[in-house]
Amino acid sequence: MTTKLRIGVIGLVHDHVWGVLEEVKKVENAIVTCVADVNKPLLAKAKERGIKTYESHADLLAEEKIDAVFVYTENSRHADVTELAAEKGLHVLVEKPMAATLAQASRMVRASKKYGVKLMVNYPTAWNANFREARRLANEGEVGRVYQVRYRAAHAGPKEIGCSPYFYDWLYNRDLNGAGAFMDYCCYGANICRWILGVPEKAVALGGTYVRDYLTVEDNAVLLMGYKKAMGISEASWSQVGEGVPPQYTLSINGSEGNMVAAKELRVFKPERRSWEAIAVPPLEDGKRNAVEHFVSCIREDEPFDDVVSAELNRDAQAILEAGLMSMQQDRAVYLRELGSGE
Repeated sequence: MTTKLRIGVIGLVHDHVWGVLEEVKKVENAIVTCVADVNKPLLAKAKERGIKTYESHADLLAEEKIDAVFVYTENSRHADVTELAAEKGLHVLVEKPMAATLAQASRMVRASKKYGVKLMVNYPTAWNANFREARRLANEGEVGRVYQVRYRAAHAGPKEIGCSPYFYDWLYNRDLNGAGAFMDYCCYGANICRWILGVPEKAVALGGTYVRDYLTVEDNAVLLMGYKKAMGISEASWSQVGEGVPPQYTLSINGSEGNMVAAKELRVFKPERRSWEAIAVPPLEDGKRNAVEHFVSCIREDEPFDDVVSAELNRDAQAILEAGLMSMQQDRAVYLRELGSGE
């Protein structure tokens, strides 16, 4: 491929899209040529960036000569758009989580395989150098046998931190999002635990509307993932007051011979040291510094995506989330084998 990778963006209702559009500008061999969304004020923002706009994604797909699409719709629409794009031979990037349901995620995997296109699920945590180094060290036995992985994601709430109404309106809609804070933030822990520990045997989850009484979805949730010799913990909050304590975006890895905590820095504790030690973390390697760079690099070089953003791993993460939702609804542990193929 000698020309720039031509990208169409479908959906502008996920606020992360604007940062991704800025990332594209920094990648020399890619360009966003068009966007589609039903909201005219959002299309106006895209026009200000010199991008051609459509009110219908079907029209965009029918009329534009593009190589790939970035999907920034509501979670529940990821599968429909992915299927349409894949049928046209377009590679696809969707923002996390993969979908609103396991059945939708399974449809996406099938479509990508049927039409031979690449499908990537963008988790912003995938481009965190401290997290990547923590996982590498854990795999190399730095803290012994890992028996617990925990990730906490927390803030005051989408509306409270200034997300746009286009974004939080669907985050607060169970059908469009898949749940509330559980889907928005426990998805990170499901992705990370699948990345580090593999697929769990079972899941247990709790959640509720504890603080933001105007919501009809949960504002706080905890997802526990059970393995034979380990556990994963994913915490989500849309009501945390203050920053830093308790931690907002922190990965903790506990091993038989030490502990690691990755947030704004990576620290390791080992008994013989008797204190926490800050670890020098190397910069991310070329091709893995952000979502756009990685997507474009893998498309142009016909290489597989890194496993943490792959369709297969994230279909597993969606299964973990589905089991967690069933657990909350049925007040019991749910074994992932109960889910079958997600059809």
